[in-house]
Amino acid sequence: MRLNEISDLPGATKSKKRLGRGIGSGLGKTSGRGQKGQKARSGVAIKGFEGGQMPLHRRLPKRGFSNIFAKDFNEVNLGRVQRAIDAKKLDAKNPVTVQALLDAGVIRRVRDGVRLLGQGEIKTKLAFEVTGASSGAVKAVEAAGGTVTVTPLPRRAAKPAGEGKPKKDRTTEAKSAKPKKAAGAPVKKAAAKKPRAKKDKSE
Repeated sequence: MRLNEISDLPGATKSKKRLGRGIGSGLGKTSGRGQKGQKARSGVAIKGFEGGQMPLHRRLPKRGFSNIFAKDFNEVNLGRVQRAIDAKKLDAKNPVTVQALLDAGVIRRVRDGVRLLGQGEIKTKLAFEVTGASSGAVKAVEAAGGTVTVTPLPRRAAKPAGEGKPKKDRTTEAKSAKPKKAAGAPVKKAAAKKPRAKKDKSE
């Protein structure tokens, strides 16, 4: 093999696309962009533009809202817990907490808490310590001899009364800003203005 016989594998290199080389090339005039002007430029998005009239997404009314204070709970059914116990991933002697469910692989990550749901069958006596539970789940656990302890989320502590910047009393400030006159001080009278001398028009 010689140096002039060495070449890349087929398809390893690709020739550059030559644009604007006449009609016969297939990529002449607009060079494959299809439009002239604004639509042929990069960084332009005219999605939903309807020629200047009110677009559809602004003509339709708004419905619903997104609650920014909503909590994202892990929903765990009783049947899923029972399968974890049968697979010996959970110890029935210890309380079933959020950390125990995480270690057993029942939940993937800890969110705002765990809510216990009643789908499936529970046969083992368990002590649950969860953030929330449905009434059906509580009845099923108690029927199996277990207990459900609901630990609510910690609420945001309210600010104690009087905390923060005190309000300024503008009436007292205005009174204190004026200088007080001493008792018995002489009162200055305004000097009387002297009348201007009238000019003689005959001069």
